[in-house]
Amino acid sequence: MLNHIYLDKSHQPANQEILTALGKTSLLWQDIHSYISEYYDFIPELIYFTGNYGWTIRYRKSNKTLSYFFPKKNSFSILIVLGTKEAEQVKLIKDKLNENVIQVFENTDQLHDGRWFYIV
Repeated sequence: MLNHIYLDKSHQPANQEILTALGKTSLLWQDIHSYISEYYDFIPELIYFTGNYGWTIRYRKSNKTLSYFFPKKNSFSILIVLGTKEAEQVKLIKDKLNENVIQVFENTDQLHDGRWFYIV
């Protein structure tokens, strides 16, 4: 079950609404966003993704998307986008990655525009 919330395109949720809906997972949500803000030069933006996924936080720079964060009731999911060049760089550091991350990477198809990892 996808459990996505904020599917109404006419109602852009405020940050506090999202945090309230996330429940106990709101701390992890905030920690990840803080990490991205501290270590990456990407700008977060609240956008309407689709009718099935609703409102999302997108991190993007120079027309390249790093990730999408989809708030859900008491949870969230993340879509990470690795372009072709970034996917090649991951191959160079595979020995430093967690076995689960390596497995997900290797089992994700290489598309014309990179690899898309959906973490639920």
